[in-house]
Amino acid sequence: MRVVGGSAKGKQIQVVPGAGTRPIMDRVKTALFDILRPHLQDAAVLDLFAGSGSVGIEALSQGASHCTFTELGRRAIVTIRKNLELVGFVDRATVRHIDAFTFLRETDQAFDLIYVAPPQYEGIWVQALSRIAERPELVTLREEDSSGLVIAQIDPKEYEELHLTTLHETRQKRYGNTLLVFFERLGNIDVRATGSADVSDA
Repeated sequence: MRVVGGSAKGKQIQVVPGAGTRPIMDRVKTALFDILRPHLQDAAVLDLFAGSGSVGIEALSQGASHCTFTELGRRAIVTIRKNLELVGFVDRATVRHIDAFTFLRETDQAFDLIYVAPPQYEGIWVQALSRIAERPELVTLREEDSSGLVIAQIDPKEYEELHLTTLHETRQKRYGNTLLVFFERLGNIDVRATGSADVSDA
């Protein structure tokens, strides 16, 4: 697994040992960050179920100012810290060994991008989006651009339409057995893709 763009492009990063995480494929990460790149400059990012930290590290490489990584698995925490050292981003990161839902309940931070990629087939992504929607102040609301994004990485079979009071789904992108579902905080002026699906099998 490697960093696909930005200041650390081409650097190899480690995966978490075992089968407890689901790393994002490089081709999916490339497509994702082609979409995100205009929104990343100086962004504050939350990599909620971080695994190896690949998504948060990519965000830092491509312009984000800071990323908070949360993970409950000890091996994942060790891997994230090693990877941050490998790419030289230790000083722009916070690594929290904490349950994601506890973090969402207790943090007083706000984020321009929250990435949600929990274990599959357990309904956790729905719970996570619901928790975030209950605390909309977790998601920044900027009038000058389309920041304030929440993205869920799931298997297409897990998808269900969510009716959230403070978040709305704006698009979907499918790459094989990975589905990315994009949400924005309600009130964001950039709602150009609301209600549409953009699905591709790359």
